[in-house]
Parts: sequence; structure tokens; C-alpha cells
Amino acid sequence: MSIINELSEIIDVAREDCIEIPRGTNAFAENSIVCRDNLEYIASCAGGPVKLDFIYIDPPFFTGSTYNAKLKDTDGASQAFAYSDKWSSMSDFLRSLSERLILMREVLKDSGSIAVHLDTRAVHYVKILMDEIFGSKNFVNELIWSYKSGGASIHSFAKKHDTILLYSKTTKYYFSPQKERSYNRQGKPYRFKGVEEFEDEEGRWYTMVNRRDILSVDMVGRTSAERTGYATQKPEKLLEILIQSCCPEGGICADFFCGSGTLGAAAKKLGRRYVLCDQSELAVEISRNRLADKDTEEQISFL
Repeated sequence: MSIINELSEIIDVAREDCIEIPRGTNAFAENSIVCRDNLEYIASCAGGPVKLDFIYIDPPFFTGSTYNAKLKDTDGASQAFAYSDKWSSMSDFLRSLSERLILMREVLKDSGSIAVHLDTRAVHYVKILMDEIFGSKNFVNELIWSYKSGGASIHSFAKKHDTILLYSKTTKYYFSPQKERSYNRQGKPYRFKGVEEFEDEEGRWYTMVNRRDILSVDMVGRTSAERTGYATQKPEKLLEILIQSCCPEGGICADFFCGSGTLGAAAKKLGRRYVLCDQSELAVEISRNRLADKDTEEQISFL
């Protein structure tokens, strides 16, 4: 049986499994970092009083690899195990993710939305899962994160993008369009009536338009101040775009595969509250070190 034919069965099994998971009434603690299996943690809060405005997840990509974090200490640099992305099959991967997506939908506000970050290996299958779990009518965007990185192949176009699937819980969801520059052809002014134009430092003219669905954001460089050494770390700028667009000021956003805590760092900068979860003690420790400082340490809960 092909994986396409299995998708319906995968979702049915995931729903049956989720029915058996007892829902708790714990409240999501704002500005918290939780070391726990995210399935258990989300279920423990599913019946609680706090719902989330926005969820971003950067789950495993079905790469078949293991990943490390490069840590610095007094003896120099060392490596520690971060997480495994090895699965017995694509079906196993999709079933595990489906269970978590079903519960994530439960803990979203009716006005909330979720962004699922993947690459070409599994995103097309997950799109079908999301259509079933959240409803195809609640599909908002397929966002392309375009970046530069090393490595190329002589057998294909260079693979330099990830995909982020954005879905809402209902058709009445929060979204705040962000603006970006759109440069005029040849960089010259159009002088169209009623169109406001601007000139940059190099004399090129542009207009401001709603941000498009291709997000060109640099990866975290080796010398970047935000670099933690954690494998597959995503840039704060990318998360800032998503949070500003999908989470209202003062709202609560969450990342249940938090890794190095990028969502928390971006949310903190933008005045949003955050909930982070990862089953890896290393990920939680790196997130803790990244987010805790003298001004805010007492406000962060480490659970």
C-alpha cells in the first residue's frame, strides 16, 4: 500500500490514540520552558483555562539522521547529542506527528493559527494531514523560507528552501499583514498617482507592499551573536515575521519542539508571552541559558 493510500488510515489511528489520552486541566504557564514529551504536556493542558494564540513547530524532517549541538566550555568546543530523526517508516513519522497536531488544534484559541516548518521530504504528506485535521478551508499560506547555504549538487537544482504550512483553527483568525519593500523596475520612480514611493540609500526607488509568501531570511551564520551551536537552529528574524503576523501583542505563542528556544527569544523581543517544550534536557538547558538574564530570570518558569 502506498503512503498516499495510508494517509486516511494514519489519521484515523491517530484520532483513536488521542481519544485514549486523558486530558488534564493544567494551565499553560506563560514564559515557561518545559522538559517533557510534548504529547503528554499538551494533553495535560488541553482542558485547562489557557488557550494559545499561535503555535510554531519545527519538528523532525524525516531525514534519517541524528543531530548534535556544538557546545563551548573551558576546554574548548565539544559535541553533545541533540536529537534523532530516525523512523521505522514514513507512516510511523506521520502517525506520531498527527497525534500531536490533533492535540495542538485543541489548545489553540478559535482565533489562533499554527505554522508547521518542514522540508521537501515530508511536507506534501503533512499538507494532506493538515487539511484533514484543521480543514482545507482553514489553509492560510504555504510559506517558502529561502536561504543561502553551502553545498550544491550537479544532479539537481540547489536545494535552498524550507516550507512552512500556515493553518488557522477557524475562518475567523487573527492576522496582521506586515510590510516589505518592493523595488521598482530598474529602480526608478513610477510616479503613479496615489502611490507612495521611497528612495533608499543607494538611490533605488521602492513601494511598501504586504509581505509576500517567500521569506528571504539569512540562516544563522557561524559568527552570529544568536548562534547557540544547536543543530538545525532557525533565525530569530524568521520567527519574528511569523509572530508579528500571527500573534497579537501580549498574546501567547508556543513551540513544542523548541530546540534552542528561537521562538522564545523572538517572542520576548516582540512583547509576546511564550511556552516552550522539548523532551531533550540539552535543548531545554540551551533555551534556558539563552532566555534567562538578570532582568527576566524570575519571570521564567523551568518545569
